[in-house]
Amino acid sequence: MTRLLLIEDDPQIVEALKMSLERLDYTVTSVASDPGDSLPTLLSSVDAVILDIGLPGSDGFSVCRAIRAISDVPVIMLTARSDDIDMVAGLEAGADDYVVKPVSPRVLDARVKANVRRVNVVEPGSPPRHDVIAFGGLTVDRTAVQVSRDGDPIALSPTETRLVFAFADHPGQVLSRDQLLEMAWDQTYLGDSRLVDNAIQRLRAKIDPADVSLIETVRGFGYRFVP
Repeated sequence: MTRLLLIEDDPQIVEALKMSLERLDYTVTSVASDPGDSLPTLLSSVDAVILDIGLPGSDGFSVCRAIRAISDVPVIMLTARSDDIDMVAGLEAGADDYVVKPVSPRVLDARVKANVRRVNVVEPGSPPRHDVIAFGGLTVDRTAVQVSRDGDPIALSPTETRLVFAFADHPGQVLSRDQLLEMAWDQTYLGDSRLVDNAIQRLRAKIDPADVSLIETVRGFGYRFVP
């Protein structure tokens, strides 16, 4: 049974989501505000977090950053808007995915399952993967789940790290947004291509701020990693 932490201050949304998700065989623990010091304890017993952006006395972005500082648990953000601003801020804070309220329980169920499933999963038929791959000064270490430049670790979110792994497996190949959604988010029909575009934008600045051409945009097709 998948265990969820729901951080949401609207009691009606909490009641509706808890009832629906429990019918879908989830165990749901809910809190109505920033968990603060109790966050490590809460995270130790859950498989994913559903996090509202708007919280009393705080915001979901700061809570997401606090989660990322201590855990790689999948974080799905709830937002009342579909604006790029919220999506970019959520990805930058370390979120793995987002959904716009009001959200169908079935859609949320699919998003949770996809994000939980892709953690440390290697799909059958995927290309051979090496533990450590070096591209000039950029080193991708799967065993340590770390990306570094010239020996210095780069602070990446879990989604950004999975994107690097996907590119490292296919150097020089053009990968479509749909392919990247499947590789990094394990989503196909439910994915939003803007997730890819915004994550790539952030990733470019992090893996080599002086040379964003490591990841090329191939207009009409997708992206290509050119180390």
